[in-house]
Amino acid sequence: MRYDYEITLEEAFRGKQAEITVPTTERCEPCNGSGAEPGTQPETCTTCQGHGRVRVSQGFFTMERTCGRCQGSGHVIKTPCRNCDGRGANRRERTLQITIPAGIEDGQRIRLTGEGEPGARGGPKGDLYIFVSIREHDLFERDGQTLFARTPVTMATAALGGEIELPTIDGSRMKVSIPEGAQTGKRMRLKNKGMPSLRGGANGDMVVELFVETPTHLTAKQKDLLRQFQEECCPSGKCHPESQGFFKKVKKFFDQEDSRA
Repeated sequence: MRYDYEITLEEAFRGKQAEITVPTTERCEPCNGSGAEPGTQPETCTTCQGHGRVRVSQGFFTMERTCGRCQGSGHVIKTPCRNCDGRGANRRERTLQITIPAGIEDGQRIRLTGEGEPGARGGPKGDLYIFVSIREHDLFERDGQTLFARTPVTMATAALGGEIELPTIDGSRMKVSIPEGAQTGKRMRLKNKGMPSLRGGANGDMVVELFVETPTHLTAKQKDLLRQFQEECCPSGKCHPESQGFFKKVKKFFDQEDSRA
């Protein structure tokens, strides 16, 4: 039997105790799952002699098929139980306590032995499987024990360096130093700030990926200051090594094309 259960990433980090209501089939108590009215018993099917299958001859061939009278059970109920109409079970809802372990991953399942549907005609119960799904998070993406967070920084902070404050999955805040000259795509690893493992041991890491945010909605004064900065910023190109390297490659490409012409 399957039951789908959704949790948050924070709950996957901490683990949780939960109460679930499971629609299930419960064995009928009056007939003890036999389907026969109390005081009576299912009788052996006279069509298949209790085997549940019958042989049918078609010309030179003999075929075997499920008995149509007892539907393969080998028994027939002449006096059905009034409490379950001969089914041997009734639909019910059960409340169960489950434990979600810290570190569980999306798609993993939890097995509850003997909490599934009862077997036919009073047979033992099967197992219940809780399939866990983890809701998408606004800040973090997960890969195993590692958490990833894409974080914006201002152009000034990226150029000059600075400090930003980030949330962690345990609910605390952590100050992270941004190095001078940080570029979009730079990654910083925060040790043991990721997810726990089901096997125990240290937590995984949290990886912070920076992206430099270009300012928008500038005032006339701000635009003028940026133009002044552009005019005075490193005529040699040393301030923008990536741009300098890129445009050198562009020039080399066109020089090669011109030489082939």
